[in-house]
Amino acid sequence: DAEISTRKKTFTEVQTERLDQAERTVLIKCPSKLNEKKLLQYLSSHGNVRSHFFFENRGINALVEFSEKSSIASLQDAVGIPNAAEHHVVPFKSRLFTFTLKNPVSQPAEETPLHLSPQCHIPVTDLIQKLCLADNISSQMYILLNEYQLTEENIKLRFLACSLVRDFTRAYFPDSTVKPFGSSVNTFGKLGCDVDMFLDFHDTQKSPTKMKKGPFEMEFQMKRLPSERLATQRILSVIGDCLDNFGPGCVSVQKILNARCPLVKFSHQPTGFQCDLSVSNSIAIRSSELLYIYGCLDSRVRALVFTIRCWARVHGLTNSAPGTWITNFSLTMMVMFFLQKRSPPIIPTLDQLKELADAKDKHIIGGYDCSFVSDLRKIKPTKNTETLDVLLGEFFEYFGNFDFRRNSINLRKGKEVNKPESSPLYIWNPFEQDLNISKNVNQPQLEKFIAMARESAWILQKEDKTQKIINKEPWGLAALLIPFGKSNSSKMKNRMKGIGSETIRSLLDSLKLNNANNQQKAVGK
Repeated sequence: DAEISTRKKTFTEVQTERLDQAERTVLIKCPSKLNEKKLLQYLSSHGNVRSHFFFENRGINALVEFSEKSSIASLQDAVGIPNAAEHHVVPFKSRLFTFTLKNPVSQPAEETPLHLSPQCHIPVTDLIQKLCLADNISSQMYILLNEYQLTEENIKLRFLACSLVRDFTRAYFPDSTVKPFGSSVNTFGKLGCDVDMFLDFHDTQKSPTKMKKGPFEMEFQMKRLPSERLATQRILSVIGDCLDNFGPGCVSVQKILNARCPLVKFSHQPTGFQCDLSVSNSIAIRSSELLYIYGCLDSRVRALVFTIRCWARVHGLTNSAPGTWITNFSLTMMVMFFLQKRSPPIIPTLDQLKELADAKDKHIIGGYDCSFVSDLRKIKPTKNTETLDVLLGEFFEYFGNFDFRRNSINLRKGKEVNKPESSPLYIWNPFEQDLNISKNVNQPQLEKFIAMARESAWILQKEDKTQKIINKEPWGLAALLIPFGKSNSSKMKNRMKGIGSETIRSLLDSLKLNNANNQQKAVGK
């Protein structure tokens, strides 16, 4: 029930609630012989502890959320500065503490072992064993979702990482906030994924009503720079140096200021996250909210996305390093498009969500219309009752036979559209309609995806589940999470026949298409 009630909140409501929670939270590095009861007893002397959990990261750590922000100030007043005998310390008092026992010998250890919250998902080999115990493929897909999705504890830790960075940015920009975006907040994040965060000044740019009163037009005197990009680079350069020089546990800080979207990369050791900090990227936030809405509308959406992304990773179709392969974001958009194409559709198109938007949902960013409804209650539930095992097989069937040479994928319309240019895979950016989010994908990588999809569809259609269970062989989704080349390379080659000529065929097709267009233009004249 708690899960459902959080699911019904708007994206902004959830963000605001979590950011507020993070501001009342501290992170404590604990001694190895820890008595949980005594720790909570001590912390309660500074104020009511609303929630806490323990996790393993270079030793035992505790995330502690107080009911009141004032409890943190009380705790900070009681904490000492580290002994500077070996190293001189930077005297920045953060919300990261180290607790050690004064008399470790006399302190009895916890009788019941501490429950440690997992911060990474189980290996695929262990997952396959779990999947084999399920009753059907739909159950297997929900097991995978439960093992891989972000836990409540992990989400709290992500928001705390942002809140700790915000403590630094507020030294320069007192009204700024640091918020997570992307996989940390869009309901499609996997345990272990990076934390994308952005520095937001939008709250400071809202004109206060007081300005309208009195005889004067008033404004702050501020540094003026020739471009927004230069301002972003300067801000990130200073914040990057600040984190590098003064940030407890901020290591491997890299300032990548000449990228299309300038950012600072760093490793946040106290939480164990790899972080990317950028300056307010409004369209990326809208993408996060759109996916949040799709993820909340129907439980099958997330289960299918997690399954397809895990399958793609096992078969080397995706990679954490940048390159010519399909990204997780592109894969997620392909799943969304497929679900829009079902009869009846499982999720609405972006244009349909835009029609439901009211005045407060209107967002025009850089000339792009990024408007869509934010209130989930306004979106009618789907009448589609297809099971996940059917949808999984149909996904592979659909994209194994998709005409990538001619067609592109458009989530705004929810239908195939002629490709505007000759990229092997063309997925329209939902908001910046002149961009292809899969422009990096080359022909061999697309052909590999098609071959794997066809092979997977074939396995699901032909397999004898009962026989496989008798033989103690992986079945259903478990069978798809084993690299195919190991067991059935000859069958694979047969199903790959004909795909190799896609490159030549696509070139011929584009030539024909250009000739036809030129003829039409000539006729028009």
